[in-house]
Amino acid sequence: MPSHLFADRPSPQPPERETVDALITQTRRLRGGVDAVRRDALVDDDDAHGRWQRALCDLAVHHLDDLGTHLDQLKEGLPEPVAEELGEEEAPAGYELDPMPGSLLSRVGSAEWNLLTDAVDWSDELFQIFGRAPESGAMSLDELPSMVFADDQALLTAMVTDCLVDGKPIDGEFRIVRTDGRVRTLHMMGEPVLDADGCTASMWAVLRDVSELRRSQRAVRESRDSLRREQHIAQTEHRLAVELQEAVLPPWRGSLRLPQGNPAALDVAAHYLPSGTSALIGGDWYDALELPDGRSLLTVGDLTGHGVTATGAMAMLLGALRGMAVAGIRPGDLMGHLNQLLDHSVQPALGSAVCCQYDPATRILSWAQAGHPAPLLFRGGTGCALTPPDGVLLGATSGAGYGQAEVQLRPGDLLVLHTDGLTRRGTSDEPGCRRLLGLAARLETVRTAQDGVRTVVEEFGETDREDDACVLVARIGS
Repeated sequence: MPSHLFADRPSPQPPERETVDALITQTRRLRGGVDAVRRDALVDDDDAHGRWQRALCDLAVHHLDDLGTHLDQLKEGLPEPVAEELGEEEAPAGYELDPMPGSLLSRVGSAEWNLLTDAVDWSDELFQIFGRAPESGAMSLDELPSMVFADDQALLTAMVTDCLVDGKPIDGEFRIVRTDGRVRTLHMMGEPVLDADGCTASMWAVLRDVSELRRSQRAVRESRDSLRREQHIAQTEHRLAVELQEAVLPPWRGSLRLPQGNPAALDVAAHYLPSGTSALIGGDWYDALELPDGRSLLTVGDLTGHGVTATGAMAMLLGALRGMAVAGIRPGDLMGHLNQLLDHSVQPALGSAVCCQYDPATRILSWAQAGHPAPLLFRGGTGCALTPPDGVLLGATSGAGYGQAEVQLRPGDLLVLHTDGLTRRGTSDEPGCRRLLGLAARLETVRTAQDGVRTVVEEFGETDREDDACVLVARIGS
């Protein structure tokens, strides 16, 4: 323990009994509570945010352990009744009150080196910290560097020299290699002790084993850095997915007339609605395209997954769909080819889609679907879902066959195509298709496809959805 000969150091007043009592009790209870939270927490090793929180919890426990150590040592210096008032039953589970080997008190030891007599005084705890048997004797200042990690020997020598020669206090850390071969990190604080003539007579120091504390701090830093990296990767992936989606989906905004100059042309508008709960872009798409033979292509679809992978697969599938439609392949056969494409893809995925081809000369809509909600037809103030032909999810079964259906449309009819994310909401028990069909009276009054999209979006909202979605509205011209 420190000598009573301090340089210009007034003797501190002992703390109040009640204050130390309260602090010890509060620290033990807090430590027990934090440790309970740490034990109960189940963290996935792949969860960077969870690892960071667990590391912070470990660090908090070590800080509370150190605080408990100092308070227990402070308690030892108080009058005996104070120590007796704190019984073992008040300590939380796992908390040792007695300074047993390996306990909290064994992490802090003290030493004093007398420069006049060469006497060295080590506390029992310091022998435990160094892993040195007491019968081997305390180590002198000259012997101490022999146990210090090679890279830290110069640091210890500089601290001791500054203390003995210049009277500077010691406050630094170094690593030791114990007799059992383990490396420990020690924090050393000390001061020179002056004699009556003002000369350095001895040096005292308190050494604390902070190995576990530093390990916890490293874990916090590494977990925080890992979390930041994952957040950066997620932000980068989100940006790339958005850019890819914007590059692939149709560039037109507002209404589109297909084909141009035809009285029976389609008035088409569409809208993409992002997820309200996910920061990642999904594989939803919509498209409208005038084909070389005068017909028009209408399609919406959805691939499983989120992020760049799903968006990239969507771009591949939509590009293939456009190419085959331009080549004159009919909707049923087109779905079969898309299924084959996904089935042989390097990155397998499942998808749903609906593909329609509209002939303005006959006003016949030919369409096929692959595990997708059927188009909704609104006519005369009522709505109904078209009867779907056979078709399983894309990529689900090799060699699957897809049927094709036809429906005769009339001037003023309104078609609504959508992905299932539009109607999938956790705030309503009402089936989404029924809610869409319930818009029939409002859709009867719209005069443009853009007004129809606006009506649907107002009903289902831009947010508060479990998945992203697309909606496409086509109005048949007169």
